[in-house]
This record gives sequence, structure tokens and C-alpha cells, in this order.
Amino acid sequence: MERKSVAGNIRNRERSKEKFLDAVGEILRTKGHTALKINDIAATAGVDKKMIYTYFGGINGLIDEYIRSQDYWSKMTTEEVEKIKPRLDDGGKIFMEEMLLSQYDYVYKNKEAQKLLLWRLSESRKSLKKLTDTQEENGEYIFNLMIDSYFEDRCEDFRAIMAIMVSGLYYLNMFAEINGNIFCGVDVDSLKGRDKIKGAVSFLLKQSYDNL
Repeated sequence: MERKSVAGNIRNRERSKEKFLDAVGEILRTKGHTALKINDIAATAGVDKKMIYTYFGGINGLIDEYIRSQDYWSKMTTEEVEKIKPRLDDGGKIFMEEMLLSQYDYVYKNKEAQKLLLWRLSESRKSLKKLTDTQEENGEYIFNLMIDSYFEDRCEDFRAIMAIMVSGLYYLNMFAEINGNIFCGVDVDSLKGRDKIKGAVSFLLKQSYDNL
């Protein structure tokens, strides 16, 4: 009986934590980051606000955990890359193409991730800075593992190209959600237009690998 009770408590704890994380996402998606107040989060979650302190150490811990759970590139840890087992003999070309296209689709479908990106641009916050640092650490691992040795003295040129593509794909998704759907004559909110953008990503990567 005691073992079942412990298991039940663990399940209840995990369910409550998930409710809080979902509540942060809902408020961020519908009202923006300025509405993330502890009473509103607890009310949206339907869980006593005291549990925020019990499970996360406070609202900052809760928001920090939520941020880590939503960012695409922060999830691309050393362990995750090792699970994928990417090819190394092509300089990471296939891997990078798959990652860029997956990022593009992930942010397009995830409205909370879009709000998180806007938040990162509008407020200086320790956890948001930590998120950026984590992205850079994961990116550095990928560059060192498969890309830098391929491009050698042109590796910084390739990194600059990647910076433009990663940030450009982020922007196109936010543009499609907030300001409109036509960008440079391409409907970035339609399947046809998004396929054109994906084709351009593949083209730019190929040109980079062929010509740098």
C-alpha cells in the first residue's frame, strides 16, 4: 500500500507541474509575458499557488523550466545529437538541413515558441540570457563535431551564413503570425510558399557546401 501511495504522489506531482507549465504557455500565448503573475498562473492551472514554490522554488523557477522546454535549439543537446547519430563525412550537410527545416516547422506550429522569441527580444532576463548561452553551447558542439573541420579556414563564413538562416527562419514564422503572410512576394503562411522557403534553405546550404 505504501509503494502505491508513493507512486500516486509522484504522479500527482508530475500532473500538477505539467498544469503549471501549460498555464504559463497559455498565458504567454494569449496575453503575453507581462501577464505572467503567480496568482494568474495558479488560477489558470487550477492548482494552489503554494505548489509553485514547492515544485519550482517560485515563479522564476517555473518560468525558467517552461522556457527550457520550448526552445528548439536548446533541446539539441549533446545527448540528443548522439541519439541521432549524424553522418560526419559530409561535413554535417544532411544534419544541418534536417535541423533547419525542423526548426522552421516547429516554430510555425508552436505559437508559444513564437511568443518566447518575441519575449527574448523585448526583455533582459537572466533565464532568457541563459537560454541564449545554452543555444550557443549546443551550437558550438555541433560546429566542432562535424562542420569546422570540413570548412577549415572558411568555417566562420559558414557560421555567418547559418546565423542568417536560423534568424531568418525565426523571423518569417513570426511575420506570418503577426504582421501578414506576404514577404518578398512569397506567401509564407501557405503550404506552397513554405515549400519555396524550404527549397531555398536547401539551395543555400548546397551552395555553401559546394562553394566555400
